Amino acid sequence: MELVRQSNLYRLWTLLCVLYEGSALHRCLAALGRWCNRQIDTSAVLRVLCREGAVARRWEESGSCHLLGAVLNLPGWLLHKLYTLGKPLFDGSRFAGLAFEMGAETAIAQSWLVMLLWSIPFEHWNNAYNLMGYFLLLLLFLARSMRERDARLDVASIGFYPVLMFGAVCLAVPLSCHTSMSTRFLMYHAVCALCVLVTVSAVRNAGDLKRLCAGAAVAVMVSSLYGVYQRIQGVEVVKAYVDLTVNAGMPGRVESFFDNPNTFAEVLIILLPLVAALVLCADRWWGRLAAAGIFAVGAAALGMTYSRASWVGIACAAVVFVFLWKPKLIPAFAVACVVCVPLLPTTIWNRILTITNTTDSSTASRFPLYEAALRVIAQSPISGAGLGTEAVQAFIKENNLYHARAPFVHAHNIYLEVWIEAGVLGIVGFVGSMLWNIKNAARQVRHCADSAARTITAAASAALCGAMVAGLADYLWNYPRVMSMFWFVFAMALAGVKICRQMAAEEK
Repeated sequence: MELVRQSNLYRLWTLLCVLYEGSALHRCLAALGRWCNRQIDTSAVLRVLCREGAVARRWEESGSCHLLGAVLNLPGWLLHKLYTLGKPLFDGSRFAGLAFEMGAETAIAQSWLVMLLWSIPFEHWNNAYNLMGYFLLLLLFLARSMRERDARLDVASIGFYPVLMFGAVCLAVPLSCHTSMSTRFLMYHAVCALCVLVTVSAVRNAGDLKRLCAGAAVAVMVSSLYGVYQRIQGVEVVKAYVDLTVNAGMPGRVESFFDNPNTFAEVLIILLPLVAALVLCADRWWGRLAAAGIFAVGAAALGMTYSRASWVGIACAAVVFVFLWKPKLIPAFAVACVVCVPLLPTTIWNRILTITNTTDSSTASRFPLYEAALRVIAQSPISGAGLGTEAVQAFIKENNLYHARAPFVHAHNIYLEVWIEAGVLGIVGFVGSMLWNIKNAARQVRHCADSAARTITAAASAALCGAMVAGLADYLWNYPRVMSMFWFVFAMALAGVKICRQMAAEEK
């Protein structure tokens, strides 16, 4: 670090910072930032949007929450009773002591699990890995619960709407038009529910949040480096992925090891904000430098995917992150965005211009999909067609609801797909979960002192916003591994809110 401080580059940077602090530009941007803060504090619209609903407020004290918590924590309670009865035996056992210590570090184990699971190439991936991994984490947490009386699965922090969402998913199986097809998909959702439950319960402090961000950063690094390697080696242009008439001269779209460029882009918009948070809150300079390098490679790989919906999503995530983290930087951020536009590669700029071009075959192909999904909703608005893309495909084929040449895979819209799979309860639970979590995170970030937990909470909620915007044109859960990443970030926002609340209570 001393060598860095003695370098000419560091001295130049220090000089520029001093000049900027005393400049008219700084005074102008600071004034604009203060104006933005005043608008946020006095905005009647934002007050309504950020208000917590009555149902969400009463969840923690409700009988349903206590009952569900008691059922889920029954194994931990029984194990703790067993530990109490045989305390001398367990305390004298090296094996039991090792299990207890490992259980106390469940969050660290999860960070390693994230690194390993999300770096496996698509051709070697098996969805059973997710199930086994998170079941192992649950066992580790139960080992912690055995010795620590207060270590319990935190149902209260998860909230009402996510529980409603999972309940709707479970109900969608017996109500499915093809129950056998839907049963397999229930397991994917169960893994995601387990991910949320374990993550929220295992995180104890800001250090655990940073470790989980580091695990996500490794996954971004491995997949992005491979994506860049693909670009260097050359990627064949696949006609199914791009309209060559509208996008003449565009190179092949990198997909890393996720089998589809859109899927790879979805992974990046979900995880890149966590890497950005790590840049800002890493403890050491070399950690920040490494995170910045990973973010740069990930951003470059995202550009190489040529996924327009994901570009819009990451732009939305960036705006929300700056808005939550440092509102006074909004004017400077807007200026930086305008300055960066001319620096975009020509192929990326041309690709952006095709977003609203309905003659693009990729864009045009979505409209028959949306129409088919709306027909499913019109025919079965309450229960939907059944959980999983296979049940939906069968329902649409049997009722002749889709009339296009390309086969119907999914609705290409996460909101429509959730509705036609899980019915009206599913879409209410899903949208309610997202809005409730993002609002809670925004409220805590707004009123929390500057800290790593605050930064990571802002990043996780920004990632959710970006994913929800991208979900207007893509179905992010088409691959179960990506779905588990989505709910992992959802859980990171919940855990961040919990830690921020704990820090605020300790300061009082």
